[in-house]
Amino acid sequence: MENKKIGFVTLILTAIAGYCDTITFVAADKIFSAHVTGNFIVFAYQLIKGGEGDTWIKLLTFPVFMISVMIGGWIAAKFVNKHFILFCEGLVLILSGILAYALGYLDNAEITWPMYLVVMLIVFAMGLQNAFSKIFPKETHGPTTMMTGNVTQLSLDIRSAIVARFQNPDFVAGLKHGLITVGGFLIGCLLGAYVGKLFGLAGALLPGVAMVICYYYTKPAAENV
Repeated sequence: MENKKIGFVTLILTAIAGYCDTITFVAADKIFSAHVTGNFIVFAYQLIKGGEGDTWIKLLTFPVFMISVMIGGWIAAKFVNKHFILFCEGLVLILSGILAYALGYLDNAEITWPMYLVVMLIVFAMGLQNAFSKIFPKETHGPTTMMTGNVTQLSLDIRSAIVARFQNPDFVAGLKHGLITVGGFLIGCLLGAYVGKLFGLAGALLPGVAMVICYYYTKPAAENV
């Protein structure tokens, strides 16, 4: 049962990371919110293209992300229930969606400072999720926001499973874990692209609600806050 809950949490977190990364890229000046190092590439690209949009704002994601991770570390030390970080992340995403709706960002509105404010809130939420994955690595099947390492591990697991003719339960389990992690992220990306195109940043409300549900689903197995 506990292993199934870890799989559930992994699926939800990877899907939310893929979703948020894509929705901010699609609806907010090509900004990555989960895998923030990707903003270095976008920053450099827009710079050589003549500064399309507010190019430098991409670099602002780094201090916001770092502050969020530090706050996530504080939450982890302050509260007994380790999943409380996810609850906080859900609340921030819900706030982001509500704020985007209130500001009228339903169909990829023009680039403005209020839009960047919503984006930074989403980046902040992703910082909390990164902190959770780093502080509590055994609560998921792997990192939930950075997929390169997961794809590498999945490739190794596929090779090992094939060599063992799928008879080794450890290799088969690793293969399943990798498929959950990478598959969840891909599903999130597809959903984030679709919702971002239709509703812009207001679509951040959806993963926020999902995260709160995830928190209450895992709460019985965790200690109280």
